[in-house]
Amino acid sequence: MASDKYTVPAQTRIGHVHLKVADLDRALAFYRDLLGFELMMMYGPDAAFISAGGYHHHIGLNTWYSKGGTPPPARSTGLFHTAILYPTRKDLAAILKRIRDAGYRLDGASDHGVSEALYLSDPDGNGVELYWDRPQENWPLDEEGSITMYTQPLDLQDLLSELEK
Repeated sequence: MASDKYTVPAQTRIGHVHLKVADLDRALAFYRDLLGFELMMMYGPDAAFISAGGYHHHIGLNTWYSKGGTPPPARSTGLFHTAILYPTRKDLAAILKRIRDAGYRLDGASDHGVSEALYLSDPDGNGVELYWDRPQENWPLDEEGSITMYTQPLDLQDLLSELEK
């Protein structure tokens, strides 16, 4: 291990996630048809690349090693969730309404101080967080100026009221 302290550049972003799925059509029904991602391309019959806004891909879905497979056990290592950042609170409210209208079950909804988040699972049991960040100047800080995130229940009716504004 290198002895020099290294800090990743501040402009670094996580560009995409690539998920192993059991059924590509079922995964596309969730990510494309329910959440609204655009299909950018199919990579043969066993992989799809989807995105928001025309980017080459934010999410890759494949069945290369997982076709017909089962979700991993809950108490094992692996992906906890993929977090999808929405630009505004109103956008988060719109996807909440879409999920509710489709009868899709939420696993949870939390206010973290810095953000508000909806939690659900995709058809393969992968965790999905849909969230928006509050403006950084509104993040809760302690006396030393460090971020103090927390987890409190999210008022879903208040979130949905964004759609009336």
